[in-house]
Amino acid sequence: MTDFRRRVAAAYDAETFRREAHRLVDTLAGYLAQAERGEGPVLPWAAPAVNVDRFAAAFPEEPSGDFADLIARVLSGSNHLHHPRYAGHQVTAPVPLAALCDAVSSLLNNGMAVYEMGPVSTAMERNVLRWMAARLGMPETTDGVLTSGGSAGNLTALLAARQAKAGYDAWNEGAHAGPPLTVLVPKSAHYSISRATRIMGWGEGGVTPVSVDERFRLRPEALDIALKTATLAGRKVIAVVASAGSTATGAFDPLEPVADFCERHDLWFHVDGAHGASAALSPTYRHLVRGIDRADSVVWDAHKGLLMPALVTAVLFRDGSRSFEAFAQEASYLFHGDAERPWSDVALRTLECTKEMMALKVYACLSVLGTRLFSDAVTESYDQARRFAKRLTAAGDFEVATQPDCNILCFRHTPAHVPPEEWDALQARLRERLVTRGDFYLVQTKLPKGVYLRVTLINPLTTDADLDAMMEALRTAARR
Repeated sequence: MTDFRRRVAAAYDAETFRREAHRLVDTLAGYLAQAERGEGPVLPWAAPAVNVDRFAAAFPEEPSGDFADLIARVLSGSNHLHHPRYAGHQVTAPVPLAALCDAVSSLLNNGMAVYEMGPVSTAMERNVLRWMAARLGMPETTDGVLTSGGSAGNLTALLAARQAKAGYDAWNEGAHAGPPLTVLVPKSAHYSISRATRIMGWGEGGVTPVSVDERFRLRPEALDIALKTATLAGRKVIAVVASAGSTATGAFDPLEPVADFCERHDLWFHVDGAHGASAALSPTYRHLVRGIDRADSVVWDAHKGLLMPALVTAVLFRDGSRSFEAFAQEASYLFHGDAERPWSDVALRTLECTKEMMALKVYACLSVLGTRLFSDAVTESYDQARRFAKRLTAAGDFEVATQPDCNILCFRHTPAHVPPEEWDALQARLRERLVTRGDFYLVQTKLPKGVYLRVTLINPLTTDADLDAMMEALRTAARR
């Protein structure tokens, strides 16, 4: 046996894998229990350069055997999303069962470009998408794909909108084969919408802003104004984008009047529900997405409201045939010119060619854990945000930017000893202190009235007591 064959045999040895896997699961279970108890910092803060040095790429030529030590260092230095005092970005504390599915996906490595490369995961994806569409009340004609995050999802949807509504074949003839295009977008929308239009070559004018109200929701009466503004600027409006749970404040745009407007003007209606489409699972809060069933396309992140690891994003098309129009091209070594464009060759409709088995974790967790867990998680997180907003308002030394629509809440500490003109700087200092000490993980955002702290109560392990402790930690930091 050659040296290469010996190395391959050692690297692929099933018994070595079994031994390392048992050790790893024991380590991860211990880590999970510790994080859930709230032990240690949420984020063991270190400057970027420090971590680069800690993980210097001194890769040995021969096997080192120190996998367990490496994982221990990764766990100790990472952001701990299962810590109950993690309340930062819109990335959830995933259910542990999903992590095991990721291991299966990585080992099988069924890439899913064409059906024969991922037969089981392709079938699972089909049924997960059907389940999601049904929860949104969309018709049986709905079809779509899973893709790598909301930004890729929004781009996919807008590419299909362009092909459907531009009036010319922009995919084959180019972005400038007809009049310049634009979409009407609320000022509170995620930046990925603007990024997508720029990727498509529409430039700065590819997004026409629509004004929002005092709660950061799109004002339906402003749509006509935005349409006229774009038309006078020489732009052809092809779509309206509405948010179901905006990133900055969690605002839900009024979807019904937007759908009415799109029908009157023959425009594509896209809902960026990356964060908030999960409200459809909650009997208490599904009214927030009333009208989403009328959308031409919807983006929904499972790694937010469905407690999945990143990234799993559904892109749903009311008319399933439109899902083929985002990436209307041929690759003869993969696709063999089938006139009916088989749904089972997923890469016909996604940004990715090789794609991991995204549906496996969603399908497995819904099957094994049941759907009630996920619907209850949405309801409780939205309820918790409302309870926290009430306590902040009643406290007297905190100010809530707006009452929360979902589980995103913006607020600021306004102690009497700090003049209002210094509140912006204070919020930034308070966040820095709490995060670098590892006490809590929260973020900040800038709204018209200034800088606010922002929490996303997406971690089902976070309790009201943890949020009360956050208030006290902010007060203590402000006094110092």
